[in-house]
Amino acid sequence: MISATPSSQAPTKTQRWAFLAVISGGLFLIGVDNSILYTALPVLREQLQATETQALWIINAYPLLMAGLLLGTGTLGDKIGHRLMFLIGLSVFGLASLGAAFSPTAWALVAARAFLGVGAATMMPATLALIRITFDDERERNTAIGIWGSVAIVGAAAGPIIGGVLLEFFWWGSVFLINVPVAVIALVATIIVAPVNMPNRAKHWDFLSSFYALLTLSGLIIMIKEAVSPARQLSLLIVATLLLVIGAVLFSYRQKKIEEPLLDMSLFRNRLFLGGVVAAGLAMFTISGLEMTTSQRFQLSGGFTPLEAGLLMIPAALGSFPMSIIGGANLHRWGFRPLISGGFLATAIGIALCIWGATHSDGLPFFIAGLFLIGAGAGSVMSVSSTAIIGSAPIRKAGMASSIEEVSYEFGTLLSVAILGSLFPLFYSLHAPVEVADNFSAGVHHAIFGDAARAALDTAYINVLIIALICAVAAVFITGYLFRGNPKGANNAH
Repeated sequence: MISATPSSQAPTKTQRWAFLAVISGGLFLIGVDNSILYTALPVLREQLQATETQALWIINAYPLLMAGLLLGTGTLGDKIGHRLMFLIGLSVFGLASLGAAFSPTAWALVAARAFLGVGAATMMPATLALIRITFDDERERNTAIGIWGSVAIVGAAAGPIIGGVLLEFFWWGSVFLINVPVAVIALVATIIVAPVNMPNRAKHWDFLSSFYALLTLSGLIIMIKEAVSPARQLSLLIVATLLLVIGAVLFSYRQKKIEEPLLDMSLFRNRLFLGGVVAAGLAMFTISGLEMTTSQRFQLSGGFTPLEAGLLMIPAALGSFPMSIIGGANLHRWGFRPLISGGFLATAIGIALCIWGATHSDGLPFFIAGLFLIGAGAGSVMSVSSTAIIGSAPIRKAGMASSIEEVSYEFGTLLSVAILGSLFPLFYSLHAPVEVADNFSAGVHHAIFGDAARAALDTAYINVLIIALICAVAAVFITGYLFRGNPKGANNAH
C-alpha cells in the first residue's frame, strides 16, 4: 500500500497512475448513473406506470441528494480521511444500486435513487481530493485531472448508450445492477493500491450546515420545477419557496457563527476559481438537458428503440474523450480561455447544427456532426474547469474545493433537468391537441392524435435546443470575461 504522508516516501509514478485508474472506476459509475436513465425513462414510465412528476423525480433524486450533500461530505473527508470516504461511498453506491434494480414501484425507485445520490456524494469529493494529494507535480496533476474529467464526461455520455444496450437484451433493472460488480472491483482495488488514510481529527465538521445546504437546494429545485410545470401546484410552489428562503437564511447564519464554515466565500474572490465553477455549471446545464430530451424525442417521435437512441449519443462520447485529455495535457501551453470559451463556442456551433438537422428531413448527418462538436466542446470545458477550481484553492481546503467543484457540476445538471425537463412537456402542451396535451408519452401513440402529438413533441424539442444554444453563446462571453488575460496555470496557496 502506498503512503501519502508528507514525511514518508512519495508514491512512485506507476503507483500514482494505478491509483488514478482505480478512482476513475468509481467516477465512471457516478457519471453513468447521471444519464443512464435518459434512455430508460420511456420504458420506466411504462413498466412502473410512472407519472410525469414521478419520472422527473426518478431522474432528479440522484443529483439533488448528491449536490445537497457534497459540501458536507467534502469537509467530512478532510476530517476522517478521503480514502475512507471513498470506500464508504462505494459501498453505499453498490447497495443502493441493488435496491434500485429491484424497486417494485416508481416511488421506491425514487428512494433508491436518493440513496445512490448519498453514495455518490460521499465518494465524489474524495476522488479529486485524493488526486490533489497524490499528484504534487503541477503538470502531472493537470494531466491527471484531465483524465479524471474525461472519465466523468465519457461516463455521462456513455450512460444513454449503456442504457440502450442493456434495455435491448435485459429488463430495466439491469441499468442499475451493472453498477454492483464494478463497485466491488473498485472496493478491492482501492484497499490494495490507494494511499493510506490521512484523517485530520482537529478538523471540524458541521452537520447542521450540511443539512441546511440540502434544505436550500431542495427548495430551489422544487420551486423551479413547479414554476415551469404545466401542471403546477400553487401550494407546493409556495412551500418550496419558503423552504428555499428558510434554508438559505439558516445556512448563511450558521456559516457566520461557526469557526470553520462549510463554504468559504473568500475562495470565489479568486477569478480562476469563480470562472471554473461557472464554466462547470453552464457546461452541465447545456449537455444534460440535451441528452435527456434528445433520447426522449428520438424514441417517442422518431420511432427509435432504446438501443438506437443510446447509440445516437456515441458521437458526443467520441468528441468528448480526446478533447478532455488534450485540454488537460496542453493547458500550460494554451491557457484556460481558448479551452473553456472555445469549448463553449464549439458547443454552440454543435447545437446550431443539431437544430438544422432536426428540422430537415435529410439532416441526420448534420445532427450527428453537431453531437460530435457538442461532446468535443464539453470535454474541453470540463477537464480544465476542474483544474481551475482545484488548482487555485489552498491545499488545506482541498476537500472544500473538491466539493464546490462537484456541486457546480451537479447543480448544473439539477437545473437542466428541472428547467429543461419541465419546459419540454410545457412546450409540448402548448402545441399538442388538448385531448393529449397532458401526457406526450401517451399522445404520440394515440390512434387519432398521434401525428399531431409527434409534431408538437418535435416543436418542443427544437425550443429546448434553442434555449441550450442561447445558454452556450452566453457562456462564451461570460467565461471569456472571467478568464481574461488567459492564465495558463493555477497556483495553489499552500
